[in-house]
Amino acid sequence: MIELIPAIDIIEGKCVRLTQGDYSTKKIYNEDPLEVAKMFEDHGIRRLHVVDLDGARQGRIINYKTLEKLAVKTDLIIDFGGGLKNDGDLEIAFESGAQMITGGSIAVKNPEKFISWIKRYGSKKIILGADAKENKIAINGWEETTGEELIPFIAGYHEKGITKVICTDISKDGMLQGPAVDLYKEIKAAVPVYLIASGGVSSIADIERLVDAHIPAVIFGKAIYEGKIQLKDLIRFV
Repeated sequence: MIELIPAIDIIEGKCVRLTQGDYSTKKIYNEDPLEVAKMFEDHGIRRLHVVDLDGARQGRIINYKTLEKLAVKTDLIIDFGGGLKNDGDLEIAFESGAQMITGGSIAVKNPEKFISWIKRYGSKKIILGADAKENKIAINGWEETTGEELIPFIAGYHEKGITKVICTDISKDGMLQGPAVDLYKEIKAAVPVYLIASGGVSSIADIERLVDAHIPAVIFGKAIYEGKIQLKDLIRFV
């Protein structure tokens, strides 16, 4: 069965969503992310993906107080990402209650540092964020596209010990037009990682397509916030 991982994206301590990573499309869904997290937990969800969008843009951890509140006041297993660039940021994230962190930009811009985190904390705590635009890795809150090819990028880090990868097809993110199932199949066939699909989920049928493709986990957010998916309908997957 697929692992369900709702996303809470944070700007200025509020639960928001962007479309295709464009900060000008910001939409606030709830002033209190804890209220949202408790709603997920009450429906049997056990995992949460938290993104510090302020941190992603500024290159340092910003919304750690919100992370701490989510960690202290729920029993959700939280992975946290957004702007983690140095050892201090990572320590703050773990001290604030993250059980795992996701590194994306750091894995491109400072691979030595990211590899040192994998060695220090282990593959259970460090997730690779591989966000792609036309099969090229994008970083810094998706505001910069690199020349790094997606699958070789993932494969390179798998060789360095990474076992979990969150992959977002940016063209799908926030569009509610379905996930990039063919891309995920291609990645899964090429690299034996625990692949977490992200972006584009618009319905229960989309989750079922990922199940049929044997994708082990999925992150989703906007579909819940826009009412395209009802939490009660997720029971069959929990």
